[in-house]
Amino acid sequence: MQMNRKSNFLCGVRNGIPIGLGYFAVSFSFGIAAVTARIEIFQAVLISLTNVTSAGQFAGIGVIAAGGSMLEMVLTQLVINLRYSLMSIATSQRLDKKESRLHRLGIGFGMTDEIFAVSAAQPAPVSAWFHYGAMSVAIPGWVLGTFLGALLGSVLPDMIVSALSVALYGMFIAIVVTPAKKERRIALAVLGTVALSCAFAYLPVLKKVSAGFAIVIVTVTVSALAAWLSPVGEEAAHE
Repeated sequence: MQMNRKSNFLCGVRNGIPIGLGYFAVSFSFGIAAVTARIEIFQAVLISLTNVTSAGQFAGIGVIAAGGSMLEMVLTQLVINLRYSLMSIATSQRLDKKESRLHRLGIGFGMTDEIFAVSAAQPAPVSAWFHYGAMSVAIPGWVLGTFLGALLGSVLPDMIVSALSVALYGMFIAIVVTPAKKERRIALAVLGTVALSCAFAYLPVLKKVSAGFAIVIVTVTVSALAAWLSPVGEEAAHE
């Protein structure tokens, strides 16, 4: 059992290294934005340590800078981060049934788009220790990037800061492409997601929907269609 935990943890660490590097690059920009919004360095670091959500944190400091109310902050975070509930529900169905509620809560705290992606690529059942391994690299990368961005970001050229900001997207694409190349159903789900996301970005009526709700709608719609068109049996889901 101990060796199983160790192997799962190390596997999570290996998968978490590129995530941590990507997080470092993006949170560097967050650190700069936080200081620009007159947030103290230790406050910016604390925000990253307790939230671990790029879009939510950037939106949050926007509300703070604008002098928004607590209600505005709550609604903003609810809309932007609602997708993590869907990811946590999906992940809980693939976890080892023996995992305790405490472990499930711990996994929920560290649930991000990228950790969900690498977890989904693992054969079920997935161990909580795999998630802890990924989190042990990803979260420090996010926090350290925030600290250095807040401390040193003002001395870097804008071109370098902008380049760091897009690193996470390239990393996420790399995570998704590998399983999509192996399974046709995943590739179709990815293409469907891209098509529907473009619809929400460019069609006159749909583009009025907020980004957070658009993500939730796209996720639920594509997942439902994929489950209907290409169902996976109970036994196959745990292979």
